[in-house]
This record gives sequence, C-alpha cells and structure tokens, in this order.
Amino acid sequence: MSGRRYFGTDGIRGRVGEGMITPDFVLKLGWAAGRVFGQGNGNGGKVLIGKDTRISGYMFESALEAGLVAAGANIRLLGPMTTPGVAYLTRTFRASAGIVITASHNPYQDNGIKFFSADGDKLPDDVEEAIEAELERPLRTVDSAALGKVKRIDDANGRYIEFCKSTVPTSMNFRGLRLVVDCANGATYNTAPYVFEELGADVVRLGTDPDGFNINRDVGSTHPDALCRAVVQEGADLGIAFDGDGDRVLMVDGKGQLIDGDRLLYVITKDRLADGAMRGDVVGTPMSNLGFEHALQRLGVGFVRAKVGDRYIMEHLKRSDGILGGEPSGHIICRDRTSTGDGIVAALQVLAGLKRLDRGLHEICAEVEPYPQILINVRLDAQRDIVGLPAVQDAVQTAEQTLAGRGRVLLRPSGTEPLVRVMVEGVDASEVRRLAEWLAEVVRAQIAPSSAGLTS
Repeated sequence: MSGRRYFGTDGIRGRVGEGMITPDFVLKLGWAAGRVFGQGNGNGGKVLIGKDTRISGYMFESALEAGLVAAGANIRLLGPMTTPGVAYLTRTFRASAGIVITASHNPYQDNGIKFFSADGDKLPDDVEEAIEAELERPLRTVDSAALGKVKRIDDANGRYIEFCKSTVPTSMNFRGLRLVVDCANGATYNTAPYVFEELGADVVRLGTDPDGFNINRDVGSTHPDALCRAVVQEGADLGIAFDGDGDRVLMVDGKGQLIDGDRLLYVITKDRLADGAMRGDVVGTPMSNLGFEHALQRLGVGFVRAKVGDRYIMEHLKRSDGILGGEPSGHIICRDRTSTGDGIVAALQVLAGLKRLDRGLHEICAEVEPYPQILINVRLDAQRDIVGLPAVQDAVQTAEQTLAGRGRVLLRPSGTEPLVRVMVEGVDASEVRRLAEWLAEVVRAQIAPSSAGLTS
C-alpha cells in the first residue's frame, strides 16, 4: 500500500473539510470510480451508495452521486446502511460496485469512503490503482444522453435484516434470551435490534438515537463501558456492541465482562468443529493474541497471521479455502456466511454456537487465556514513516531482546489515521506495560525530540 496516494488499508478516511475529505475531491473520486467501473466507456454501470449516520454523510452522498452520474453510472441510494449491508446488497442487486460513506469507529468529525466490488469484496489493489490513475485526469462529463440516473431503494433495510436472519438455521430462535444491543448511534441502529427481536430475543436498546453528531460517542465497540454497565443493570444474559458502520462486534457476558474478537472467533470455531463444518486454518493478524492461537492449537485447528486489515484476512481465506478469520477489535469474517466482516452476522454465529453447544459465553471463553497485551496509539503530526527510523528500530530490537522469546512486539502505522500503534505482548503484565510505554515514548521523541530512556 506504500505507493498509494489516496487509498489506505480500508478505503479513504480523514477529517471532514481537510485533505481528501472535501466535497470537490469526493465528487472527482465518484467520477473516477464511475470511469473505472464502466471501463471508461461512458457506461458506469449500477452503483449502490450507503452511509452511516454522521452529519457529513448527506454532503458526501450528494458529491459522490454527482461524480458518478457525470461518468454515466446509475445510482441506487440505500440511506443509512451498514458497511457489510452494502456489500450484501451490491451482490444481490448485481451492481457494478458498492460505496459506503463512513469513518467506521472514528468520531463524527471524520468521514471516509469504502468501496466494494460486484462480488461484495473489498476492491483489489489493481482496481484501486486504476481509480487513482483516473483521479489524475481532468473530469469530463459524458454526453447528456449517457448521464446516469438515481433511484432510492426503499426496502434496503428489510432485505438486509432478512439476510442476517438467514445465516442461522430457520429452526433456531433466541426466545428467553435477554440482550443489550449497543448500536453506537451508527448504521446498525435501524437493523440490528430488529434482527435479534425477530429471532425471539428480548432486546434492550442502547446507542440507537443517532443525531448526526453522537456516532461512537461513549457507546459502541470502541467505548464498551456503557454496555458493560447496562448488562449488569438490566440483568441481561449478554451484551452486543457494534461500531459506527457495523463491521465490528464485541460482546459482554452476563457478568459484565468484555469479550474481544479473538474469543468470539474461538466460540464460532468451536461450534463449526462440533457441527463438522470447519474448514481450513483460522486467519488472524499480528494483533491476534498468543493465548488465542494456543487455544486453537488445543482444538487441533491451525492458525496463520495475515497483514492487519480484514481485506488481507479475506485474501488469505480465499487462497486457502478457509472460512473463519478476524481481529481482536471485532472484525470477524465468516466466509461460509457472507463476503466481508459483518458484526451482526458474527454476533448471530456466536449466539447460535452457544445454543448448539449448550454452554455459556463466559464458560467457553474461559478456555482462552489471553497473554497480557498493551496497545498504545501514538498520534502523529502527519502521516509519515516513524516506524522505519533507526532509533525506533533499535528500540524495538531492545524490547524483543528483553522479552527473550516470552512475548511479541509490533509497531505499525495506522492505515486510516495519522497514528503509530505500539503493541507489546508477553507473559509478565508489568513488563509488557513498561516496554509498551517506553516504546511509545521513543516514538513520541521522534515527533518532538525529548529524552526517552528504558528504566529497569
């Protein structure tokens, strides 16, 4: 991805009104995408557009629409819709592509653009490169007779709700189960509660009142404390937390304890094994916990690490014909059910697994003993290569020598924000924290030089 000017690991994202996240750039991006999806022949095909609930979505929806129509593409507007929902509907409408206006788990001041291919997959590198090449050309509107048309799909939410329900057996219901469902005031607010209610669960809603500004604010998978409290206060069996665009999910057990993506993926894996449906290795990333890897080994299941990002997990699953992969953050891919990470679908697979295995979430997750892991995000003043600097590399080597094979160190730049993510994992929690904080200070010192030393 280092040669890309615009695309990061998951589309294009940033602060509204800055850099690429402006109406004029997004209009040009729509035109460039329409050119590529129509192979530059003035026929941009059919393109679906969905968005999350942040206030700037209206502005960027209009800009994308104008650019795509100028390239000859016909538009189908979905309104507020989860990222995986757009992927699913792109497939079912036989569209050329799907576009989601979202900044995922970021605050409302940010926004971004994600693309899906006709198959509901993230765009391959060569298509992203082709769009970037078109962005360097002058925008030329097709002849008026070839301009695209725009229609709204009124039943988009209902279609997606029915799809989600179809990923568990029709004979299964969740009657007697009390759930707190936290939608982060994001795109799942008008789908997720209905999915679980229609399958029989008693649902307590949290984060289902978006106002354009409160997406991900103190709720959702990136702020799970509210859900942990609500599960205990409501006497619920479980809590489910999504992020702003619905491609991540975390859960809370009946004791109010947070369950991360690694352990949710473990539950799904265990269920697939019991059902005789497991296939291939489980695919994680460098962020996946060693305790999760060892728990899978005890089940006799292989584990491999792809690069960070659900697109790379999916690429590896396709190559190996595997079906399950994910990240601790809650991106979980069930390739035997859908084409991309889907928070609602993943949550349903966990609930179905608990019901079939006839065991509680806390009980099963106790089989995974996570190694202590500390993740510190160091914000940069600009997107630049701090990780490759000699001082940072020397510090990483020192930390790895200190751990002496008893843990892991990972420093990586974020593909979506000007951040360096510092992760240290090992058997000794105090040592892990000390090394992570020291490495974070070393990184900060390269931004604004100051003294940073390793203490014993």
